[in-house]
Amino acid sequence: MEVPAGLPGGKEPALPSVSQPIPVHITVVNAQDLKTLKSSVLVTLVRVEYNGAVLGDSSKTHVLPDGTAEYDFSTSFECSPDGPNPLDVLVQKPLLLTVLEVGPKERKKPEKITPLAQAVVDLLPLLQGVRSLKVFAPLYAVPASPSEMLHPEATGGLEVIVSTKELLLSATQFSSGNLLSITLEAAYSVPTAFTCDTQQNYMACLQIPAAGEKELPLLFKNGILKADGEKEPLPRPKNWPIGPLLAPGALNIPDSFIVGGPYEDEDGELTKSEDREFRIQAESMKRIVWDTERRCFLDAAAVAVLQKRIAECRYWPVEVCRMYIPSAGKGKITKIDKGDEDKQIAFHGVAYVNMVHLLCPGVKQIRGAFRVFNYEDSEVFEKTKIQHSIFRDRRSQLSLAREVLRSSPVSKAAPSKAQKEEKDLGTTQYNEAGTFLVMEIKLDRPLVPKRLREELVRRIKELIPPRPALPPRTEGARKVVEDYHKRVTSIAVDILKEYHELFGKQLPDQGTMDHETLEEQKRQLNYELNTSGKYFAFKEQLKYSVVKIVREKYLKTTAFETKEQLQEFLSELYVYLVDHMHIALNKLLSGEDVSPAPPPCTTRKQLWLFAREAEANKDFKLASLFYKQRIARDQRSIQSWLDYGAFCLLYEDATKAQECFQQALCLDRQHIQSLLLCGIVAVKLQHYEEAEIFFEDACCLEPSSIIAWTLSGLFYELQNNDIQAERNFREAKKLLRAQLEEERRILEAAEGEGKKPSSPSTDPEKIPPGSPDKSPEVVECVTPKEEAAALQEAPEASCPAPGPQPPPCTIFMKTVEFLMKVNAVQFVHKALAHELLQGGPTFAYYLALAWTHLLEEDFPSCEECLSEAIRINPMNPNVWAQKGHLCYLQKDFDKAKDCYERVISFVEDAVDIHFVYLRLGSIYLEEKEYGRAKQIFLLACDNSASCLTWLGVGIACYRLEEMLEAEDALSEANALNNTNAEVWGYLALICLQGGRQLEAEQCYKYTVKVRVRALGAAGSTAQRQQGQGCRGGGDVTETGGAQGLEVPGAFLELEGPEGRE
Repeated sequence: MEVPAGLPGGKEPALPSVSQPIPVHITVVNAQDLKTLKSSVLVTLVRVEYNGAVLGDSSKTHVLPDGTAEYDFSTSFECSPDGPNPLDVLVQKPLLLTVLEVGPKERKKPEKITPLAQAVVDLLPLLQGVRSLKVFAPLYAVPASPSEMLHPEATGGLEVIVSTKELLLSATQFSSGNLLSITLEAAYSVPTAFTCDTQQNYMACLQIPAAGEKELPLLFKNGILKADGEKEPLPRPKNWPIGPLLAPGALNIPDSFIVGGPYEDEDGELTKSEDREFRIQAESMKRIVWDTERRCFLDAAAVAVLQKRIAECRYWPVEVCRMYIPSAGKGKITKIDKGDEDKQIAFHGVAYVNMVHLLCPGVKQIRGAFRVFNYEDSEVFEKTKIQHSIFRDRRSQLSLAREVLRSSPVSKAAPSKAQKEEKDLGTTQYNEAGTFLVMEIKLDRPLVPKRLREELVRRIKELIPPRPALPPRTEGARKVVEDYHKRVTSIAVDILKEYHELFGKQLPDQGTMDHETLEEQKRQLNYELNTSGKYFAFKEQLKYSVVKIVREKYLKTTAFETKEQLQEFLSELYVYLVDHMHIALNKLLSGEDVSPAPPPCTTRKQLWLFAREAEANKDFKLASLFYKQRIARDQRSIQSWLDYGAFCLLYEDATKAQECFQQALCLDRQHIQSLLLCGIVAVKLQHYEEAEIFFEDACCLEPSSIIAWTLSGLFYELQNNDIQAERNFREAKKLLRAQLEEERRILEAAEGEGKKPSSPSTDPEKIPPGSPDKSPEVVECVTPKEEAAALQEAPEASCPAPGPQPPPCTIFMKTVEFLMKVNAVQFVHKALAHELLQGGPTFAYYLALAWTHLLEEDFPSCEECLSEAIRINPMNPNVWAQKGHLCYLQKDFDKAKDCYERVISFVEDAVDIHFVYLRLGSIYLEEKEYGRAKQIFLLACDNSASCLTWLGVGIACYRLEEMLEAEDALSEANALNNTNAEVWGYLALICLQGGRQLEAEQCYKYTVKVRVRALGAAGSTAQRQQGQGCRGGGDVTETGGAQGLEVPGAFLELEGPEGRE
């Protein structure tokens, strides 16, 4: 069927017009393997048709024994905007080739010519910059009578060459335009009134904006009504939009298939889980099948109009109807009036296709199911701003009267009763039946190009300030200083030999030499060195070492501009050389090498643990100090920067957090977690354009990351870009389904082999908290390899941040786990809101929400959430740990103790068991249950040793009068952190008990020194701790200071009168 390209009254196609007709030359070279179609075929000819017109027949050709027939037949047609074959026809209609068998000529009878097979050639490449197209078109057999059985394994084909002398479209025209393809698959759950009647034609139509104010209608007709039965197969081929062919197989578009896919991945309606059962049933019930693809090429102006129309109105109407074909009369066509035409259309419906997805960057295809509603003018205008119906008001544009009624006259009899009932029923039956269309709209190039990875990398480099230049290498400078020391030592030895030769060796029993004698010996030695020339030799030996120091140490290689600069430099150099001369001489005369600085006793993992302990006790300055120390150990550790940034994001300045995350990204530009955190902090600082670049780059860098797509969707939702947010969420869900399916397959395979299935998730017990490469709270659900490599390095969460259990099975709870580790509370709330809407509150939801309330110190809301979580899963240790922390901060220590004791009674440890041990031990110390306190603190030391855990052991042992064990424990605590005043204080007490007065005095002096420093730095830390529920006035506090430490009377005696004053 030919589709006109414009409205009545002025034809303006949607395609770039060709100024002059361009001939399209077709040459059928030969046919091959015709014997596979029919073994007895002897003589054939080939007929070439295009757009319903026969272009010519070849001469009769004998078929060779190998099945080859040489035609060498050429013909042509003209491509012209004013002719029957404009570009809009060329883009969607194929060349039709029919192989005809010529039977033997009988007496007085014409030769019998019967169709043998048909082939089609797609002419679209001629619009894509191709002048000559050579193809091997497969031949599809024409069904024959039962007596003439054809070989089913036929492999015949035609060798065809299609060419033009000049390009139909220039490279500029083609690159600025776009190819639009629309595939109408089927209509499901159709009204029960639909019947398999040859006088009924099921049609659908929609309009595509063309240049100017014109529109291009695309009509899908001849829908096939199928009864209940099996579902349509997948994949299945798409069909050409042409009438029935003698060979049904030739209707299939080569290499073009309907592949289907999960309902959740579609862009239309009916994608929710509650719609799944309805769609599965509908697909196997009565349905109308088209499986037809229509294409049109839009020039640059038409593409601009398409974008504008989609932006103005996101919904486009797709009309459907059932056209009634009158019964045949005597073969004459008579004029019909409009009233009779209106009676031909029944069941007029409309589906609203949301086209706004095509305005998302990089999107060039939408596919989905769209509900069909009864056609109401007011409703259609309200949703689409279109006032005219294609079937009712613009029928002449589609030539429906000619298409439907060409075969017979219209009966003048009054419409039957059945037709009248149909017209009445059609106004409601689509809604009642729940009819929906499944269709696909695809572009060759996206309307809005997606930013390339290279561009995103360039933009990120512009956003992140360049890192300062690395400090100059110290290896060369260190080496020249060492050489200088060796040279000084060598010269000093030589001078000492000269002295011994002149004056002999001075023995110790000879007494001390007076000053005058020394001066005289010095004068004589100088005289001897100068007169012998050895002084100048020594200078020359030293000269080269000094020059190297100037070059390597001071990096000075150019002349000085002024004398003042020279004198200043010489003075500085002289002081430096003399100082190092003294160092070298002291080493020589003492006979001992200066010992190198001892390595630090704490690791980066322990520093992270100390920082978490300080966070738990609201000593944020101390926590910040430990994080900075951790960075100072290794400034190239990405994890250390991310941990400190996560701390700053929650407790300090977001700008400082941004600097940390950007520093981590500078160390590795492809670190996905750093990209996500840069995006999160940019949102907090309201730098939304920067945030979009970071999130987009993360998704581009790691397209298999569920968390990246989910966070990006949450960001777009924050920007009120619901369509892009929906697409990103759908991509994340698609990845999660694939991940869970892979997990299920692995488990089934393991069970089939009789092995114990090992969970692909990481075991948190096997990863030490604070590991720079792994998170102490890993995602318990299975993660793909790509995601594990990028996101298992999540910053360690501030205490307490329990990992929700059971494993999360939604994209939002997986993202919540990551966000909790980086203290992104704003995004946690948004993700939890989606989780609540998606499936209602769960145990993991309540536990995560309680964590946010605890951070915000909203204790009543936190208690409500924990109560709901306990009601759902009372056997989970994490919820009881969280409950204990809540009671501890509320100073309800009895309830806190009960909760903590319940936690340690479980077989499985809570995620933050370290803090459960610390706080439970402090409660036992306060209640003077020293034996139980010692046991708990020893468990804490075994789990994750820190200064505070050993301090707790030491205090408990001290109260139990186990002085040796107490001193050992406090020594361990002091080795881990020698700035804790309470550790020094108890060491002083133990020394007093043992009668070691000097050691006690030294420990006490350190106690006072560290305590004063801590008080000066923290200010009112004690009051703040008491406000947060930390215990004061007792034996142990969980801080680095000495708040609450009583000064015994023995200490006053150590101080003496001055100290007491």
